[in-house]
Amino acid sequence: MAKTTPQPKPRTRGPKLEPHQIVLRPLVTEKSTHLSTRSEGRTGSKLPPIGNAYCFEVNAWATKDEIKNAVQELFGVRVAKVRTQNRLGKHRRYRFKMGRLPNWKKAIVTLHEQDRIEFF
Repeated sequence: MAKTTPQPKPRTRGPKLEPHQIVLRPLVTEKSTHLSTRSEGRTGSKLPPIGNAYCFEVNAWATKDEIKNAVQELFGVRVAKVRTQNRLGKHRRYRFKMGRLPNWKKAIVTLHEQDRIEFF
């Protein structure tokens, strides 16, 4: 009896996205700027340095592979690693009621050592 290899499942979440639909905007904050400019290793740790990482707001349906391909195509750089976070929307007051901002997805993209992205 021959064993069959399982076929990979097709993508089931949302439509096929273009690169400009995946990467919505860069997050230029104090913390993200520190991540992109830091090149020294973590103090007191055996982990490698975090430098050369950039933060983006991405489409909630995008996978890590799609984010990697989109950043490589849009900015012309080589991506080493992608980390993602699903961020909950903050609670805000609208007149007399409590409302909520939408949830969003954040991607921290680490590039190879020689590559850089200039936002300004």
